[in-house]
Amino acid sequence: MANITKKVSWSGRGEDSARGETTPLLNGAAEEVRYTRQVSSGGGIFHIGRLSTVDLEEDITSEEDSARGRPREIPHNEKLLSLKYESLDYDNSENQLFLEEERRMSYVSFRCLEISRWVICGLIGFITGLIACFIDITVEKLAGVKYSVVKQNIEKFTEVGGLSISLILWAVLNSAFVMLGSLIVAFFEPVAAGSGIPQIKCYLNGVKIPRVVRLKTLVVKVCGVICSVAGGLAVGKEGPMIHSGAVVAAGVSQGRSTSLKRDFKIFEYFRRDTEKRDFVSAGAAAGVSAAFGAPVGGVLFSLEEGASFWNQMLTWRIFFASMISTFTLNFFLSIYHGKTGELSNPGLINFGRFVGDSVTYNLYEIPLFIIMGAIGGLLGALFNFLNYWLTILRIRYIHKPCLQVMEAMLVAAVTAAVSFAMIYFSNDCQPLGEENSEAYPLQLFCADGEYNSMATAFFNTPERSVRSLFHNPAGSYNPLTLGMFTLTYFFLACWTYGLTVSAGVFIPSLLIGAAWGRLFGILLPYITTNSTIWADPGKYALMGAAAQLGGIVRMTLSLTVIMMEATGNVTYGLPIMLVLMTAKIVGDYFVEGLYDIHIKLQSVPFLHWEAPATSHWLTAREVMSSPVTCFNRVERVGTIVDVLSNTSTNHNGFPVVTEMAASDEPGKICGLILRSQLIVLLKHKVFVERAHSRLSQRKLQLKDFRDAYPRFPPIQSIHVSQDERECMMDLTEFMNPTPYTVPQETSLPRVFKLFRALGLRHLVVVDSENKVVGLVTRKDLARYHLGKHGLEELHLAQT
Repeated sequence: MANITKKVSWSGRGEDSARGETTPLLNGAAEEVRYTRQVSSGGGIFHIGRLSTVDLEEDITSEEDSARGRPREIPHNEKLLSLKYESLDYDNSENQLFLEEERRMSYVSFRCLEISRWVICGLIGFITGLIACFIDITVEKLAGVKYSVVKQNIEKFTEVGGLSISLILWAVLNSAFVMLGSLIVAFFEPVAAGSGIPQIKCYLNGVKIPRVVRLKTLVVKVCGVICSVAGGLAVGKEGPMIHSGAVVAAGVSQGRSTSLKRDFKIFEYFRRDTEKRDFVSAGAAAGVSAAFGAPVGGVLFSLEEGASFWNQMLTWRIFFASMISTFTLNFFLSIYHGKTGELSNPGLINFGRFVGDSVTYNLYEIPLFIIMGAIGGLLGALFNFLNYWLTILRIRYIHKPCLQVMEAMLVAAVTAAVSFAMIYFSNDCQPLGEENSEAYPLQLFCADGEYNSMATAFFNTPERSVRSLFHNPAGSYNPLTLGMFTLTYFFLACWTYGLTVSAGVFIPSLLIGAAWGRLFGILLPYITTNSTIWADPGKYALMGAAAQLGGIVRMTLSLTVIMMEATGNVTYGLPIMLVLMTAKIVGDYFVEGLYDIHIKLQSVPFLHWEAPATSHWLTAREVMSSPVTCFNRVERVGTIVDVLSNTSTNHNGFPVVTEMAASDEPGKICGLILRSQLIVLLKHKVFVERAHSRLSQRKLQLKDFRDAYPRFPPIQSIHVSQDERECMMDLTEFMNPTPYTVPQETSLPRVFKLFRALGLRHLVVVDSENKVVGLVTRKDLARYHLGKHGLEELHLAQT
C-alpha cells in the first residue's frame, strides 16, 4: 500500500467535525516531525490524533512531549490548515418544517419568489454602480488636486531650484492619503485589506470568512481604496469593487442589516446560505462589470474565478445584475461629466477603443504573441514568488496594526521618491500635440512645447497610464523609458500588494505588461528589414498587459472577454486567448496564481475542483473524524447543553441516531441536526414536557430560524434551569431526515466529488448496517494535497 507523508504528528479537529475527543497542537513553526503511515491489509482504521497506529521517524523527548501538552497558536502559512474557519451550509435542511412550508406555497408564490430574485439582482447592480461612480469621481477629484498642487510646485522650483521641496511635498501627500486608508483598515476592519477577491472566492467555495460581507467592511473598503489610489500606490480599484459588490449583494438579499440592527421584513425567504451564495456571485460579477464596463466578462469572472457552484438560471440573473451595474455607472457619470464638458467612461477602468492600425493583426504575428504570453508567465511567476516571501515576512514580523500602518506609509513615500527620481533623471522629451491626452503633463527640463514622457507613466493615476501606453502614437516613448519604468514599477507593485490597505492588483499588472509589451513592439523593427508592419506598438502593449495579468492571476476565458469589452474590439479575441493560455501554462509550471497563494497563506480549507490525483487508495474511514458525537431522536436537554457548551470540540453538526445501546455501540442514522438549529430550539424552550402541559406554546416555524440567521446566539447566552435540564427534546421535526451518507469503503475522490459538488458541510460515514462510524467535513478533505513527496497532509492548527 502506498505511503502518505505527514507534516504533523497529531492534530486537533476542526469546528465542523463532530468527534468526541480533542488533541493538543504541534508547534509546526518551530519543528517538523515527519512520519509515514501504512494502512494494513487487515482493515485497521487510522484516526488522526491517535499515535497507536503511527510510526514516528524521530523519537519524542519528554521535553517536547511536555511542550505539546500545552496548546499553542501556530503562525499560519501554506503548510497549515486553520481550524478557525467554519463552513457554510450550502445544502438545504429538508426537515418537516421546510417540507410543510413548501407544500403550502402555491404556484403564484413560487413565481413571486422568482421575481424577487430578479428584483434583488437589479438592486445589487444599481447600488454597485452607484458605489463605483462614487469611487471614480472621488478618486479623480482627490488625485487631480494632489497632482495639480505637486505640478505647480515642480514648475515653480524648476526655474529657481529647490526641487527637493517638491519631492517632500509629493511624498507627504502620498503618505497622508495612505496613512488614512491604512489606519481605518488596520484598526477598524482588517478583513477589508487587499483586493478581497481571495476572500470572496473562499466564501463562494463554502468557507465562512469572518466579517467578510459586513456593512462596516464595505464602508472601510470603499474609503480605503479611494485613499490608496489617491495616495499614488501601485494599486487598482477593480478588486475592491468586486468585494464591494459581493458585500452589497449579501446585505440587499437579506432585507435587513444586522450591523445597523434594522430589519425591513422583506426577502425573508432568502435568509440562508444557499440563496445568499447565489446573490454574492451576482454581486461579484456586478463589481467586475462596473470596474471594466464588461457585463459578459463579469459573468464569466464569477463563473471561472469565483463561484464553485453554478446553475443555468443563475447565469441570466447575474448577467442582468452586471448590465444594471454598467448602465447605472454610465448614466451617473454622464450626468456628472456633462456638467464639466467631459465624456463618460464605459467603466472605472477605461482603456478606450482601439482605432487605426491597431485594430488588425497578421497571422505571422501569432508566434510573437505566444512568445509574449510565455514572457508574461515567467514575469508573473517571478512576481508571485517574490510576493509570497514578502507576505511570509509580513506574517512573521509586521503583524501589529501600528507597524502595518508605518509600512504602508513607507511604501507610499518610497513610491513618490522613486517616481520623482525616475522623472528627474529622464531626458525623454516628447512634443505636446493634440493627439496626446496627458492629464498632468510635466515639462521639467524639457523645451517649451514638450513634456517629460516618463512623467506620463508615473505622474498619473494607473488607469490613465495604461490608457496612454495603449493609445499614444508611435514614438511617444523611447525604449529606455519603458524599460526603466517596467523594472521599477514591477518591484513597487510587488511590494505594495499585501499591504494593509484596500487595493487591487489588476491595474498594476496591466500597467507593467503594457509597458514591456510596448517596449517589445518598439524593439521589433530592429530585428527585421521592414519596419512598417510594426508601426503601431499599441497592440503589443495590449498583448503584454494581458500576458502580465494572466501570468499573475492565471485567468483565461473571463479575462479575454474583459479585455475585449474594455477595449471595444473583438478582433483580438483569438490572440488574447492564446496569450493568456500560454501565460497560465508557463506560470503554473513554476508557482500557483496569486490569489491561490494568498488563500494558502491564510490557511483556509479551500476545496479545489478535483481531489489529489494520487488519493484513490484512501477511503472514507481513513479520512473521517471518529468517534462521532451523536444525539438520540428524543434527547435530554442537559445532554444537548453540555455538548454545545464543550469549548474543546465546538461541533456544528450532529448525526441523530436510533436509541443507542448501553455498550456505546453506534446507532443507526436517522437524521442530522445543526448547532444553530439546536440553539434556536433551546432559546424557544421546545421541550416535550412543555408541549404536553397545558401551557400554550406557539408552534415553531422556519421564520424563527431565519430571524436568527446569520448571527445565531452563542450557547452561553441561553439560560437553561436545572429543572429544564431534565426535560426531553424531540428532534424529529427539526432534523434533516435525509442527510447524505457514504459507506466507509468509499474512495477519497468519490467522497470529495460528492462533498464539493453538493456544497456539503457534513457527510456521514456509515457501515454496512447503516450505523454511524464517522463524519467527513471540509477540513478532512482540504488537508490532503499533492506535494513534492507525493500525497501530503497539512498541519491542523488554531491560527
